[in-house]
Amino acid sequence: MKAIETNLQESRRDWILDKCWFRGANDKKVTNFKFWQDDNHVEQLYNYEFFQQKLNYIHMNPVRQEIVERPEDYMYSSARNYAGLNGMIDVTVVRG
Repeated sequence: MKAIETNLQESRRDWILDKCWFRGANDKKVTNFKFWQDDNHVEQLYNYEFFQQKLNYIHMNPVRQEIVERPEDYMYSSARNYAGLNGMIDVTVVRG
């Protein structure tokens, strides 16, 4: 949340923060903000190709939402690391 709050270049910053605080305020299990959705579907990553498929799906989310044109353009994505750019967190890139 701090990274989003302090990044004035994030065009949807206010919208993201509002959503996170609103969802947190309306969930008795949450004390401040809610970042992740409740619904998820756990899947075992049983081989490298399946891992790549899921990683690509995650990296493409900001593109599908029309936040950025390319996955590596989204500052909060590990797609930056996979593209050889610096990201917000340290990522060890695994190549198959």
